[in-house]
Amino acid sequence: MQLKKVKNQANNLFTERTSIRKYNPSIKISKEEMSDILQDAMTAPSSFNLQPWRFFIFDSKEGKELIKPYMMFNQLQWETSSAIIAIYGDMDNYSSADKILSANVEYDLMTQEHKDKMLEIMTGYGAGYTEERLRNSILLDCGFVTMQLMLAAKNYGYDTNPIGGFLRKELTEALELDPKRYIPILLLSIGKAAEEGKDTVRFSVDEVTQWR
Repeated sequence: MQLKKVKNQANNLFTERTSIRKYNPSIKISKEEMSDILQDAMTAPSSFNLQPWRFFIFDSKEGKELIKPYMMFNQLQWETSSAIIAIYGDMDNYSSADKILSANVEYDLMTQEHKDKMLEIMTGYGAGYTEERLRNSILLDCGFVTMQLMLAAKNYGYDTNPIGGFLRKELTEALELDPKRYIPILLLSIGKAAEEGKDTVRFSVDEVTQWR
């Protein structure tokens, strides 16, 4: 085991990002800046570029009051953070295939012929996926965007903490979302730290890697 460190010191985001439990409650993040953070995070990869992530931002007094009952043991983060972001995965993401592929044609990233072929392939894949396989794919894609969201926030000078312990079913109902379509992935608190995050240890590469 070893303390968390990176070999390439040119980018310190990997070590500067730590999980924060207490934020400066006076800090507000504008809608414009939050949108920029999300835009950067959304450069994350996804299966067929279908981008199944959906974000719900709770940054107003009313919004934070709405989500408070579902956050269980994370009341300090709720109270002090600038916002709580709920990340959901859309099980109906294949319905976006034509829109995304058409945009590729519009920006001269592919021909119409290629687009038609890809749409046929993607539609076939989507129809053939079991619910479990589609769910696993969406969970993976949303994991990518969540990690990039935490790094993007740090790049803008903000801190974050991923929260897996929340009342998923109840929050989904409160947001009036179709539970068969939308998967609650996690919550993310964001703001400026009032207290520094703790240093942590990590496995060494040799402890988790096999070379064949």
